[in-house]
Amino acid sequence: MIIVYRPDGSGHGRTSVSRHALEPAEPIPADALWIDMLEPTREEDRKVEGFIGASIPTREEMKDIEPSELLYTEGGNRYMTARLLCRAETDEPCLTGVTFILRNAQLVTVRYDEPRAFQMYAQRAGKPDGCGRSGESVLGGLIDTIIDRAADVLQMVGERIDVVSRNVFEERRDPNQRNAELQGTLRALGRYGDLISKQRESLVSIERVVLFLSVGYRTVRVAPELREQVRSAMRDLQSLEEHATFQASKIQFLLDATLGLVNLEQNNIIKLFSVVAVVFMPPTLIASIYGMNFKNMPELEWPYGYPTAIGLMILAAILPYLFFHWKRWL
Repeated sequence: MIIVYRPDGSGHGRTSVSRHALEPAEPIPADALWIDMLEPTREEDRKVEGFIGASIPTREEMKDIEPSELLYTEGGNRYMTARLLCRAETDEPCLTGVTFILRNAQLVTVRYDEPRAFQMYAQRAGKPDGCGRSGESVLGGLIDTIIDRAADVLQMVGERIDVVSRNVFEERRDPNQRNAELQGTLRALGRYGDLISKQRESLVSIERVVLFLSVGYRTVRVAPELREQVRSAMRDLQSLEEHATFQASKIQFLLDATLGLVNLEQNNIIKLFSVVAVVFMPPTLIASIYGMNFKNMPELEWPYGYPTAIGLMILAAILPYLFFHWKRWL
């Protein structure tokens, strides 16, 4: 699908854009400011290639990890591919490649998923004075929205981590539910750790794009506000990366604490079995002695030999239990 955003009104200041999804046989308007390609077919690739006079990278090419394959200039057009976080609110977040192509005053984006930042920026750009009148301005607005979305995700994860932290260190009156809660905590920490890792990878990818833009702006004459926008985006990215690193370390701390509590629970269970084994060792010894089939055992002739043996076994079981209780090992 090809979605075209055209500027509303005239002039040289900021403007709003109107969104229009092209039909298969419909040509691309000459005044298109932003061409958004969502899961494009080969025919749609050829249509946009004919319009901008440049090639469109394939889905396989967008998966490359070499910077030279993700950030380059070809035929006067700047190609920048970043990995953005998708479906952050679900249990299966993922990273998707998005390619930004700057061609003169137009921006072309190629993507095969729907990052939330694109919807947010499309709504923002549709408002009065929502975006600029050049491809660089649209790209700058998109990057700002991506950074805002990343901040929202990190804040959301931070709030959930705080809830997990309170649950980990909160005393439970019912110890029977503790194991199930600890298992749920481990699963939650694993999901949050994976989400933070993917978000940090996305931030690093966007930072490379911003660095590539800043280097290009040194040789290309652009408006001062665009240069300032790039510098501000770089500061925000570095700040969010540090915050993501802090959250990752907090998750690791909670993971270690949870595993420590699991070990304590296991130790309590093992201690209980050890105490039971020690309690029954003396009775077992007594029973083993009097279970021997020797002829010359004087106790076999006692009238009260059997109750005496039973009493000794009970006493031998009670004394270790009282000793453990006195030592507070139970």
